[in-house]
Amino acid sequence: MVTYFFLTSVINNYALNFNVPLPLHMIFKAGSLVANLLLGIIILKRSYKPSKYLSVLMVTAGIALCTIASASKGEAHHKATTGNPYTDYLWWCVGIGMLIVALLLSARLGIYQEQLYSEFGKHPKEALFYAHALPLPGFLLLGKDLYHHILVFSASEPLHLFGTSLLIPKLWLYTMGNVVTQYICIRSVYNLTSECTSLTVTLVVTLRKFFSLLFSIFYFMNPFTVYHWIGTALVFSGTFIFVELFQKIRDQLAPPKKEKKTE
Repeated sequence: MVTYFFLTSVINNYALNFNVPLPLHMIFKAGSLVANLLLGIIILKRSYKPSKYLSVLMVTAGIALCTIASASKGEAHHKATTGNPYTDYLWWCVGIGMLIVALLLSARLGIYQEQLYSEFGKHPKEALFYAHALPLPGFLLLGKDLYHHILVFSASEPLHLFGTSLLIPKLWLYTMGNVVTQYICIRSVYNLTSECTSLTVTLVVTLRKFFSLLFSIFYFMNPFTVYHWIGTALVFSGTFIFVELFQKIRDQLAPPKKEKKTE
């Protein structure tokens, strides 16, 4: 589990160095539902209702559509080039390959956690600690890159900490906020993994990413186009189908069956 977590984190971040635009990176992450579904069939030998396949495809397509629509309205992303289009394309293919590997590793991590809990019991806090503490020495291999970003963060514009006279570089302040919110999110995910299947957990995490995308659209006052509406409709419809909401409502509204009296 520790290896899966470490490789997924490193590969996902390093893929951005291979001419892979950030919107495409986000679209690949939206494909985690499909990857988890496929690996669940292959590894866990599970079979799903046709409605589950439909819901997964609808949610994935909806998030991808919203991401593409948002990217088309944003600024162009800088891409490092070598001056040779064939070389640039080769590195782009390497980046895409890395994203595919990271996507499969991430899906395998969720399934492995589910298997781990079923075999050794539910210990989400212990799993959370070891999954994040044990990989720390591995990041020493990335020491040069980490040191470079430490200098960049430290050189960012200073801000007053919560209205006090204490000045902290802006990027470090953002990092502290990100660490707190990330801890809350990850801890919730590990707790949820101990109670639900990995596919359900992946759906919840994917929906969280979708709401983050919607929040960024409204926060930065970007236009909410017809493509965003279609994508949102696909996501919500797919979610309702996944949780079988319409079936549950129909069952609740249906009159109770009268039991036959036996003498």
